[in-house]
Amino acid sequence: MFTTRPTLQGTFGMVSSTHWLASSTAMAVLEADGNAFDAAVAAGFVLHVVEPHLNGPAGEVPIIIAPVGRTPQVLCGQGPAPAGATIEHYRGLGLELVPGTGPLAAAVPGAFDAWMVLLRDHGTKRLSEVLSYAIGYAEHGHPAVERVGETVASVAELFETEWTTSAALYLRDGKPPAPGALLRNPALAATWRRVIAEAEAAGPGRETQIEAARAVWRSGFIAEALVAAAGRPAMDTSGERHAGTLTGDDLSNYAALYEDPATYTWNGWTIAKPGLWSQGPTLLQQLALLSELPEYGTPEYYHLLIEGSKLAMADREAWYGDSTPVKLEALLSPEYNAQRRTLIGSTASEELRPGSPDGLAPRLSGYARANSAGAQSSALGAGEPTVASSGATRGDTCHLDVVDRHGNMIAATPSGGWLQSNPVVPELGFPLGTRLQMSWLEPDLPNSLVPGRRPRTTLSPSLALREGAAVIAFGTPGGDQQDQWSTHFLLAVALREQVRGGFDMQGAIDAPNWHQESFPGSFYPRTMNPGAVVVESRIGANVIDELERRGHRVTVGGAWSEGRLCAVARDPETGVLSAAANPRGMQGYAVGR
Repeated sequence: MFTTRPTLQGTFGMVSSTHWLASSTAMAVLEADGNAFDAAVAAGFVLHVVEPHLNGPAGEVPIIIAPVGRTPQVLCGQGPAPAGATIEHYRGLGLELVPGTGPLAAAVPGAFDAWMVLLRDHGTKRLSEVLSYAIGYAEHGHPAVERVGETVASVAELFETEWTTSAALYLRDGKPPAPGALLRNPALAATWRRVIAEAEAAGPGRETQIEAARAVWRSGFIAEALVAAAGRPAMDTSGERHAGTLTGDDLSNYAALYEDPATYTWNGWTIAKPGLWSQGPTLLQQLALLSELPEYGTPEYYHLLIEGSKLAMADREAWYGDSTPVKLEALLSPEYNAQRRTLIGSTASEELRPGSPDGLAPRLSGYARANSAGAQSSALGAGEPTVASSGATRGDTCHLDVVDRHGNMIAATPSGGWLQSNPVVPELGFPLGTRLQMSWLEPDLPNSLVPGRRPRTTLSPSLALREGAAVIAFGTPGGDQQDQWSTHFLLAVALREQVRGGFDMQGAIDAPNWHQESFPGSFYPRTMNPGAVVVESRIGANVIDELERRGHRVTVGGAWSEGRLCAVARDPETGVLSAAANPRGMQGYAVGR
């Protein structure tokens, strides 16, 4: 079967990420006798530099790790709402939604601490070694990808009139970075150099220095600068200037934590995901709804997946959050899914239909109730940033996967702290994030804004195991689309023997993809499009015509517009490693040997 590029194979190490410089960085660390976790940390900090429109140091990152011979774990780098982030405070400002930009939308940053905890517990390299690559690109420059300039251009007026510290970095000579032009961030390079210097002053030990770096972030010069930035009113998507709620106590009290993953076994594959504080279990629910699958790639196949996705996302809206009364076991139980499966008919549904696990009555936000079958707007496409003059963004994320010769495997989805999320903190070289926009300003919902609770994130790395051994690490950017695209990829891999000609891992990434939007979006302004489905044109006229006949409101996107998957794998029998990367967007690359 034709693919855009080969699935790479080797025995030494494999990397896949959404930017070739991050992939090459991770491979360089492996070549320097680092392990998969060292490589991922170094690549993660390079992604902050080369994809600043998709992630930053003050964002967040959920990570799934599978150290060789050990049970997989989730390392949660999603920070909670600050102590002052109450519904009453936001409502008192006249807001009905958390703004999509600005200090009010900033959760406690989680990415930096998660990378440090990973390096401390599972890495072998020193802090200075893993940060050297990011420092080099920030100090000496890297060729800007086209979408960095496009994003900056879309918010140029905001930068020039309101966020002038961002203009100073990204509008050199009043113009956004041209494709291929060297983009430098000397303030960020200086920040990491100072962190290293202060860490090394704490003592010679590797772990001592990592702990000192964590302290610098949580209570040192970085914390002071972030708190000061949060306290400065800035224009946000409400059209007003607001200050945030982040304090020094919020930063000093935060630490990234390990958790057991959410898992489900389907046809011999056990899939591990972050828990109900993320959207990750929607992939598990989509698998649990499947019984007999129609032939891969037929209109019936796509219809079944689309309708199953709607049911999973409806449950996400009613039941997912950092405080939910429902147990994941109930959502994945055979009895519950047998009942839910009966809701999938031969025609498209436009209703938001959450279930009642354990007999509990679902509770939806007022927005979801008002819009589940109300006004419709056009589907927005493939999850790349949609940026308005106010800085509103949607679906901006990175992904990286690494497997090393020892069998260690990791999947990570860094996001948040985008250049278009908040004004750049000039002394640091990066802005605060905006993840609180995913919380509702309505009480008593699983995803209500509550101090100390994590906003339900869209970030959703994945790990697939067979007979207890980690086989594939994978994931994708794309906001709400992540676990729709990932499910489609996983099934293409799992059903390889049933597909005419077969899909290898690259073929599964290349296969025509889709997404549906029959649920409230996670990003401001929380749009909802009942019945809307976006498909790549390559999916075929027969599929498109049949989906429309069944009542789906189909938008035909570009031939290569849906999905940005990355994946690495290890054959547990032979030890052969493999990797594949998404050709869409012309940024993702796999490397290895």
